[in-house]
Formats: sequence, structure tokens, C-alpha cells
Amino acid sequence: MRNGEGEMFTKPKLLTVYLNNEPVGKLALTPQNLCAFEYDASYLIKGYSVSPFYLPLRPGVFIAKRDPFAGNFGVFNDSLPDGWGNLLLDRFLISQRIIPSSLTVLDRLSLVGSSGMGALEYKPDNSFTSAGANPELEYLASEAEKILNQKDNGTSLDLLYKYGGSSGGARPKVLMNIGGEEWLIKFRSTPDPQNAGQIEYQYALLAKDCGIEMPEIRLFEGKYFGVKRFDRNGKMKTHMLSAAGLLHADYRIPCLDYQGLLTACFKLTGNIEEVYKLYRLMVFNFLIKNKDDHARNFSFLLKAGEWKLSPAYDLLPGEGFNGFHTTTIAGKGAPEFTDILQVANSLGLNKNRVNEINETMKAKCSNFKIS
Repeated sequence: MRNGEGEMFTKPKLLTVYLNNEPVGKLALTPQNLCAFEYDASYLIKGYSVSPFYLPLRPGVFIAKRDPFAGNFGVFNDSLPDGWGNLLLDRFLISQRIIPSSLTVLDRLSLVGSSGMGALEYKPDNSFTSAGANPELEYLASEAEKILNQKDNGTSLDLLYKYGGSSGGARPKVLMNIGGEEWLIKFRSTPDPQNAGQIEYQYALLAKDCGIEMPEIRLFEGKYFGVKRFDRNGKMKTHMLSAAGLLHADYRIPCLDYQGLLTACFKLTGNIEEVYKLYRLMVFNFLIKNKDDHARNFSFLLKAGEWKLSPAYDLLPGEGFNGFHTTTIAGKGAPEFTDILQVANSLGLNKNRVNEINETMKAKCSNFKIS
């Protein structure tokens, strides 16, 4: 197997983790195939914990547990693709006569290398890099549909892997530089309606109207929903940590409640304003019936040494886990609005402010219609 530089892929025994060109620490595997991590001595002096709850900034070796990330730490598991990205990677490995199950966590992180979401990079870097002019979106969407329908890997598998292999989420997507800015652009999945991009665009506009912090969005060619990446600022990368990575929560199953998530938000950020941002997002998910509110759909950014809730993303009505909210509200997968109030009350949030948020968002969401 060859990486983006045309060199043969060598399975690493040790990885160095970097954050904006600074070595953070090293990753290795124990004989039990558990990740072992140790911060670099120089990083301990001037750095910040990349995962405050599970990898506090201190000397010594940390050993990951087997669950929930197959022996990996949550923060590094965030770098790995899932859904669409995993499908592409596994198909690509098979095309190279490599059995996907033969790869270790270190192997997969080295294939992410410098191409992952967020700011963490891994060396040796065996990632593929895209070069030259961007392919046509229509062509990429068509090729993605073929792969989803298992009709044909075609000659586009390499191309799709280079542009979207490190992305998360279930829907097909690509990462592109457009006009000097980094964008994530989604295509429809097989069960999606033909106007899936337009629908997500309108829900994103609604979320912004409801006071939710959103990234810059665009509807490319009138049908492909795009998000300007908030983990990029020019050539600089911003460290990002999902709630799944922060709390070692398995995003594939219901394992979080909004009360615990809001509490963790305050503990991480130390800022009640970030809690209100997340509360607003909980209300919005309830009102639009977005039950696919799993732990990887909430993230935090580390900026100038301070943690902040990231702009919101993946805001669409969804069935969630067997028709229930994946992140429960007051312990309920099928909550009522009174359960939202119970969460707010249990956290001691200001009642007047909560009521203002609730009533404003109810009014805006009740009048919303897909055009």
C-alpha cells in the first residue's frame, strides 16, 4: 500500500502526536493492544491538556481502557473517521489487498496523519493528500452514490478517499479548499430526499435565527450543503474535542443525558454562557425532533487556552436510536417540554432567561416550513 507521497505504508510501532507543529506526546500499544500515551516533557511546560478529563497535563504514562473505543483514548478516537469515512477507507484497503481488520489503532491514526478533523496530527504520516484543481461536485456526488449502492468503486475510490476519507458522520461528504477557505460539503445518502441539501440549509438558517451559534454555511450549486470549517483559521488548526471524546461516551448508543452534558460543559469551560449556548441547542433539537443527538454531535474548541462550545452542526430532524433521543432529557428518550424545564431547574439556570429562550425558540420553530 502506498501513501500520498507514493511511499509504501509501513505499520508504525510508535506515533508522535502534534498540535500546530508542536510535539504533544507519544502513542504506543501495550501487549494487550491498549493505547499508551505520554506527554512530551517540553509540552508539559507550556501546553494545555488535549483531553482534560482523561489526559490531564501531568507526567507519566496513561493507559486507555478497552471500552468504549477499542483500546483508544477518546481524544484520538475523534481523529478517526466513522460512517462514510470508514466505508471509504475499508474499500480502499481491500483494493490494496489489505484486510481492514488487520490494522491497529496506530495504523489507522497514521493513515489520518495530518488530514484529520481538528488540529491533532500523527507521525509517521501515511495520509493521502489531494492536489490539483477540485473535482466537480456533481461528479463526486454521483460517484459517492455508486459506492453507497455498492454498484461500482470505479476509478473514483482514490479520489473520494483523498477528499473525504478523514471525515466523520454517516452521509457522504468531501473536504475542499475553496477560495483559500476550508469547507465541508455534504452529498445525499441513499435514504435522503433529493433536496436533502436544501433542507439542511434551511434548518441551519432556522437555528441561526433561534440564536444558535452556527458556522458560515453555503448551498453550493443550489443543492449541496456546505459548512465552512470552524476547526480551521487560515493555515492554523484549532484543537477540537467532541463530547464523545471528552467524556469517553460511546456515540453509537444512548449513553448521555443533557443534564450531564451541560454539567460537563460548565466544568470544562468554566463559563455559564457556554452552558446557555448548549441549553439552547438542546431546546432546538427537541423542537425540530432531531433525535440523532449523539455524543459526537457536540464539540468543544480550545482557543487561546480556553475551551468554548463549538458552533452547532448536523441539525436536522432524525429518528435517533429506535425513535428516541440518543442523548436523553431528564433521563427520558421521549421527553416532554416539562423535562427540559426540569433540566434547567436542576442546573440552577436563570428562570427568566430560560423562559425567554424557550418562548422565542418555540415561536420561531412553530412558524417554520420547508420552502
